[in-house]
Amino acid sequence: MDPIPHEPAPFAPPAVHPSAPPPAHSTNEAARFSPPAQGAARTALVLALAALGLWVLHPFLPALVWAVILAIALGPLYARAERRWPPTGHNLLLPALFTLAVALVFLAPLVVLGVQAAREAHDLMDWARSMEQTGIPVPDLLGRLPFGSAQASAWWAQNLSHPDAGKELLHRFDNSTAIGLSRTLGAQIVRRAVLFGFSLVALFFLFRDGHVVTRQVLVASARLFGPRGERVARQMVASVHGTVDGLVLVGIGEGALLGIVYYFAGVPHSVLLGALTAVAAMIPFAAPVVFGIAAAIRLADGAVMPALIVVVAGFVVTFVADHFVRPALIGGTTRLPFLWVLLGILGGVESFGLLGLFLGPAVMAALILLWREFTEGEEASLTVRP
Repeated sequence: MDPIPHEPAPFAPPAVHPSAPPPAHSTNEAARFSPPAQGAARTALVLALAALGLWVLHPFLPALVWAVILAIALGPLYARAERRWPPTGHNLLLPALFTLAVALVFLAPLVVLGVQAAREAHDLMDWARSMEQTGIPVPDLLGRLPFGSAQASAWWAQNLSHPDAGKELLHRFDNSTAIGLSRTLGAQIVRRAVLFGFSLVALFFLFRDGHVVTRQVLVASARLFGPRGERVARQMVASVHGTVDGLVLVGIGEGALLGIVYYFAGVPHSVLLGALTAVAAMIPFAAPVVFGIAAAIRLADGAVMPALIVVVAGFVVTFVADHFVRPALIGGTTRLPFLWVLLGILGGVESFGLLGLFLGPAVMAALILLWREFTEGEEASLTVRP
């Protein structure tokens, strides 16, 4: 009986002897993709994936940037706490405590503002009802004007001090307008709350894994840009530290001092106005708006001298802070002239909003460092403190 011949499997590759030369077509295929072409393809792939990742994360990029800024600003304090209480195990307690402290620092003023607004809402509604019934009464301030007081009082009484004027003003804000404003405000509050929560989550992981992230960033900058990349990164970090000291801490100090002035000058809601002054003082030339409003409130009550004291004290405090304290803190840390700091802050706020308070000076500090290295040599950057 003849043996059944063995048939090869339908998808089996052809047998090749180990010593046989490789087929000619494989050599040609490998020659088509030279190392430069492969490098260009890898670069294109990395850029495409980076662009795709940024596109996916772009709604949360502000939250991530805020988390990085807060981590940099609180880095020295966190490092000191880490040396005092060395982490054990999974290192969760200390990052959680610092993140909770940051959340309370931001949420506590908002709660105070909400409670104050709820208290004032009742008085505002009563004022609106009385205005609808009787109009807006002539303020006492018009009668004390140095000139034109009679004409101004007569115009006010004729145009605003009757019920029709009050009803006309109130009917401009109809129900549809109020509903639209409430929906827009509610959507913005929800969005800001989500971004703030995401910032806190990112901040927790930055606290927990800060050493690893810092080491990876330094390694990546060294591989991509050489020693100059690390110097630029350290200069930007130093700029964030200087900006936090020069804007945030000095702004809080201005708000505290002017809050005391408001209290002794008899300005109502002095604590609230002091907090608003602290926030406004972080933005150049914004604090005069708040203490100007405080002075106008006292002037409307007929207290001319307290209003003048508020204005004078406000200008003195802001002048000293803007011309002496802030240049020493920000410029001394980054070796950056205060003119460029100011331009970086204003341009950053215009381009990025509140994030620009920190991003603008950081970018300017990096550019000035590169300029000094280009014009004076790399030795010019050795005196910059990290």
